Amino acid sequence: MQTKVDMYTASALFILVIMFALMVTSAWDDTAITDELAHIPAGYSYLTQFDMRLNPEHPPLIKDLAGLSLLAQNFSFPASLRAWQEDINGQWDFGRAFLYGSGNNPDTILRLARVPMMLFAVVFGFLFFLWARIHYGASSALLALTFFAFSPTLLAHGRYVTTDIAAAFGFFIGIVTFLAFLENQNKKTALIAGIAFGIAQLLKFSLFLLIPLYGLIFVVWFFVFKPKIKNSILHTMCRILLIFSVGLALIWLVYIPHVWNYPQERQLRDADFILGSFGFRPAVDGALWLIEHEITRPLGQYVLGLLMVIQRATGGNTTYFLGEVSATGWKHYFPVVYLLKEHLAFHILTLIAIGAFIKSKIKNKELLASYYMLPAAIKKNFTTFSVLLFIVIYSLLSIRSNLNIGVRHLLPILPFLYLLVASGITKLSRARRNPLIVIAVAWMIVSAATTFPFYLSYFHVLAGGTEGGWQYVVDSNYDWGQDLKRLAMWREKNHVDRLYLDYFGGGDPRYYLGNGYEPWNSAKGALPSGNYFAISATLRQGAFGKPASGFEQKSEDSYLWLRELKPISRAGTSIFIYRIP
Repeated sequence: MQTKVDMYTASALFILVIMFALMVTSAWDDTAITDELAHIPAGYSYLTQFDMRLNPEHPPLIKDLAGLSLLAQNFSFPASLRAWQEDINGQWDFGRAFLYGSGNNPDTILRLARVPMMLFAVVFGFLFFLWARIHYGASSALLALTFFAFSPTLLAHGRYVTTDIAAAFGFFIGIVTFLAFLENQNKKTALIAGIAFGIAQLLKFSLFLLIPLYGLIFVVWFFVFKPKIKNSILHTMCRILLIFSVGLALIWLVYIPHVWNYPQERQLRDADFILGSFGFRPAVDGALWLIEHEITRPLGQYVLGLLMVIQRATGGNTTYFLGEVSATGWKHYFPVVYLLKEHLAFHILTLIAIGAFIKSKIKNKELLASYYMLPAAIKKNFTTFSVLLFIVIYSLLSIRSNLNIGVRHLLPILPFLYLLVASGITKLSRARRNPLIVIAVAWMIVSAATTFPFYLSYFHVLAGGTEGGWQYVVDSNYDWGQDLKRLAMWREKNHVDRLYLDYFGGGDPRYYLGNGYEPWNSAKGALPSGNYFAISATLRQGAFGKPASGFEQKSEDSYLWLRELKPISRAGTSIFIYRIP
């Protein structure tokens, strides 16, 4: 038995090594994506300046991790810039100056900062495998890890300095440690759960959802397990309070060095300005009160970021989806994007697993089990129930959200979905050999190899594939600015002296294209005949899309003169290149 477990562990490590290699090599020539322009310089500033005036709308931990890899290089820090000295959260101007305007090598910065993110994704995958093996068996864990490691979505977003993989990891450790606490309620498990909760809050503000999730899981646990000790509910609630207290203390401790050199008056002024339009004033007053007091101002900075995220999520984001452009979002956005972006083979395996589950329940006459049998079923499968509860709650909140900017926001539920499907498929394969399962898994692995290096632009074959997914949705689903360096390569290869460009992303066209580049946009009108024009897919589709109800778009911003022309080429997948006739 020991040899068999070791074989599974060795296989898991081999899969993760392949995942790491795919991420490193595929991202080598990717230009800075939009969010990296803010995250990387912010992380470097936290570690070198002990000042969190940049990018407060995201917790610091993942940016710190990226910044650690930059410390040995002693990059130039443009502290004299207005963006640092005077602007309120001047993250974008400062980011451009740090990467492209201070004598630093942006490609070196990007490659160094991304490596910790890739290692983070690999460690996440291994911890996921270890936990899944304990609760669902080695075969299910290895299959789930295969889905994880060869998922185009995880390969794409595990390479960049963003908070998306971090959010998935935070929910994972938050949920599994809380379940371990409920199973064995003592100070040790409460302390571990508290540390995990605190780490989660330091990774992304959406992890605040763990608080009501813990409450729901606890209520169901108490109902189905019916502990006999009279004061057990009080005992458990005291332990849960310890979890939150440990988490809060960890947040406070980590934020202390991040505001160490952030002048208190400046911090208070920045927060007051940023939250000036926040709807619920008592929350703003609370954040400002925390900042006004030296001992609590680290927590005030945390609350500021949390309120910023709430404010942005309410406001929405202008984006293109299925031929329309809107700033308020669509209720069907995330279900459709999930179906288009996740591998077709995984969808097939999902249907097989669901069908096998329903068939087994019908056979055992359990499909229409009575209400009185439900608590027993939940008790027997409490881990699976808790995972399903999280998937349902997170999915419903995503559907209701106005912030429709990418499938990456579904990353927290993907590992759990992979595990549930893997568990169902493993049970089925034990009962009956099914060659379709082997074919589907092989298809996923081969697809990961053939999609290389364009994982961000991946769509399955029925959705147009990597070349055609832009017709449905863009932004971080397809075009995040990653192909600017490839545009420079195309220009050099084709000996194009002057190139007009409308670019979306975190790269600097002037840095990569030099004096042969001219910025352009729709309002400037059509270019003269014979000129070359390049445009990012996100901006192209945003201009070409039909305005949704309630959304207004000016005709001069619609690229009317470009609509009848066909691109002659593409840089990577995401930048369309035209030659004006």
